Amino acid sequence: MEAARTLRHAREVSGLSRRALARRAGTSAATLAAYESGRVVPSVAVFARIVDAAGLTPTLTLTPTVAGEDERARELEALLDLADQFEWADRGSLHYPILANLTPRR
Repeated sequence: MEAARTLRHAREVSGLSRRALARRAGTSAATLAAYESGRVVPSVAVFARIVDAAGLTPTLTLTPTVAGEDERARELEALLDLADQFEWADRGSLHYPILANLTPRR
């Protein structure tokens, strides 16, 4: 599924239509759609050719897996991937309201 998301992202970043990218990569728009949806997984060579046609360079990142990876670990990894998609700006320090009366009510 990672290949599908990466190919879709590469096409969106390139600003090319599916048809235009497929033409540049030497494949059909239907085949590219199948790759982007995850119905078909491209070979490494085809994946690299499509990313290159989008004007990008594929890189490989090796990430250690969680020992005994289970559903919770996959959920956490998906959540962290989602968080990486947001631009985080330095907003300075947090300001808390001043509480006038800190004594508990009786």
